[in-house]
Parts: sequence; C-alpha cells; structure tokens
Amino acid sequence: MTSFTIGRRAALLGAAGAVTTFAIGGRAFAQGEPVTFGALPPLSGAGGPYGPAMLRAIQGVVEEANAAGGIRGRQIRVVAEDDQTNPDAGVRGARKLIDVDRVSAIMGTWASSVTTAVAPLCWENRRPLFTVSGADSITQLPHQGYIFRTQPNSRLQIQTGSDWLLAKGARRIFHLAAQSPFAQSSQDVLAEKFRAAGGQVTGFIVYERDKTNFRSEIDQLMRSRSDTVMLNGYLPDVTILLRELYRAGFDGRKFTFAYAAPPSIFQSLPNDVTNGLITFQPSPDVDSAAFRRLKDRFGNTDVDPYSAQTNDHATLAILAAALAGDASGTAIRDNVRKISQGEGEKVSSVTEGLRAIAAGRQVNYEGSSGPVEFDDKGDIRGTKFRFEQAEGGSFKLLEIV
Repeated sequence: MTSFTIGRRAALLGAAGAVTTFAIGGRAFAQGEPVTFGALPPLSGAGGPYGPAMLRAIQGVVEEANAAGGIRGRQIRVVAEDDQTNPDAGVRGARKLIDVDRVSAIMGTWASSVTTAVAPLCWENRRPLFTVSGADSITQLPHQGYIFRTQPNSRLQIQTGSDWLLAKGARRIFHLAAQSPFAQSSQDVLAEKFRAAGGQVTGFIVYERDKTNFRSEIDQLMRSRSDTVMLNGYLPDVTILLRELYRAGFDGRKFTFAYAAPPSIFQSLPNDVTNGLITFQPSPDVDSAAFRRLKDRFGNTDVDPYSAQTNDHATLAILAAALAGDASGTAIRDNVRKISQGEGEKVSSVTEGLRAIAAGRQVNYEGSSGPVEFDDKGDIRGTKFRFEQAEGGSFKLLEIV
C-alpha cells in the first residue's frame, strides 16, 4: 500500500499566512495539534486516470486553508492511500487512515464497490465519508448520517441519460454492464424509462470486467437489431467492447459514462473505432467562482467532475470543523449541512468561508461541482449533466442539460 502525505509544506504555508488564530464569539482559539484528513482516491486501477487529480484538488484546498491559518489556528494534514480501484485495497487503506493516522474524515472514494466496502468502517468509527460513487445502494446503507455523496446517484444518472437518448430517437437499446453494485439498478431504471416511452431494452448482459474478449456478448447485441448500446463499464473493458463493436460492424448509437471513456481512450483506439461514441457525466458548475479558482490552480490540466467534487469534499470538511470548533468526525457530520445550505452568506472558497465563520457569520458554501445541498440520506439534491461526442480523436460538446 502506497501512502502520500502533505504536511511540512502546508505547515510552512500556514505559518506564512496572515491569520494564525481565530476569534469566534469573543474567544480566541490558539494553534494546537494538526487536524488530519484522509484521502482514498484511485491512484491506480480503472479509476487511475482520475485519482491523482482528485488528490491534487484536495491538497490544494488544504494548502489554501493552512495559508489562512487552518481550522481555528490548527494546521491541516492530509494522508492519502491508493484504493487501487479495488475493495480489498480500499479497506486496507481505510483501516490505516482510521486506526493509524487517526483521520477526522475520509474523502475521495471513486468506485462504488470500494465505497460500499469502506463505508461500514467509517460509520462504525464515526468518521464521515465523502464520496463520488454513484450506486443507489450506498446511501441506503445504515450509515447514521456519515456518508455525503457529491455524485448524483445511479438512478438520477440513468434517468437523465435515458431521457436524453429517447429525445434523440433511441427506441431499442441493448445494455452491456460490468458486474458492479449499480448494474441491476441501472437496468431497472433503463427498462422503466424506455417502456414508458414505447421503447424496449432489447438485451441485458452483466459481464465480468477482467475478460479479454466479449464476442458472445457482441453477437447477441448484433442479433437484437438494436439502435443503441449502453456500455455500462470501466475504461479497460469498454476499450475492448468498442474495438469489437467496430469489428462486428455495429452502426447504431454507442453511449457510455464519461469515466469509462476519458480522453486517454484516444491513445488506445484509432479514430475510426471511437468516432460517434457519446459520453455523459455530471457537469461541474463551470460558471461558478469556485470552479474558475480550481481551474486556475490546475493550469493546463483539465478539471474533471471528480476533481471538482473532491475540491468540495475538502472544503466541506474544513468549514464544518471550523464552525463546530471541533474536528471530530461526529462534529463534522453534524455541521456539513449548516455550512452548505440555508440562508447564510454565499462563499465559494475555503478561505472566504473560514473568514466568515471567524467573524461569526453563517455561510452557505457553493462549490466547484455545483450547490452542495444534501438530502436526509446524504445524496446530492441535483446537478447538471454534460453530453459529448467523439470526433477525430477528441470529444466535442453536444450540450449541457
């Protein structure tokens, strides 16, 4: 297991900041022991294209907060573990973060299978878990309020994707899904939506992700006379599926989640294979001040939805602890909604939020991924979606809805 920490540089940034104590309610809070947060992104495996940027977003928020004096004068430290997009590795990483590093919260889990495996450790140890995983089942767990999901759940994602496809004329869709916690729930929503519109799911196959060919699955698709195929998998298997669809001469609409076909897919497949592929994903709030600030920090690196969300994970945890005057996991859990929804002063950065809290004002953080308002289960209430199409080795924006 590989660990990553930021501490000394962040501490130096904090020492250089203009604010080293906060006065709240007339009381000054002196600098104490550092507050430690855990990051558990996929730095390798199927989520590897996203994990490093997700961690970078978290680190950027922490450095900004430390430069402003930290949490009521306490510096912030991040310890990161690579979950390898693997539940077993995720559990090992979470155990270390909780038992050894004594983190106050964990953020950045990506794959639903990893989040499902890690979640019980978090609520049993009273540590909030901030996640970008989409499976409906995650927030249906008995998590006692310790899960906050910034990614729309799979029902909302499939509903949005289905509505878009139906509006574009899709009527006969074949569903190829990797074995995952959201395969069946995705199928249930897809069938419901297409049936209501007079369409049909012409086939549903759940496959093992580590297969090296999918000839039998593609043969069934070709016999189904479908006008659309939904590829509900991850980058390694979707890459193979796209190659085999091209060889089989499938001329229908190819549709997948953007995380299954990131821009790196053009390095593995020729343009003839990828041309026409349509992807969709939750869209960051590209017009927000928080997104623009993150984009400036990333420079030439694109800000994907998951980096925008982990930027918000770190900000939410820090501001919740600052408002509570307590960095325990339970205190963070109990204060997340108090700093992210309601009638407070709108803030778009951790620095703005810390200053407002220090002055005794209520805040309402609006993030780079959009308004971060959570329902009683911990699900994000809503977001926009971005649809793109592969053309000549790059993705072109179709629309944001």
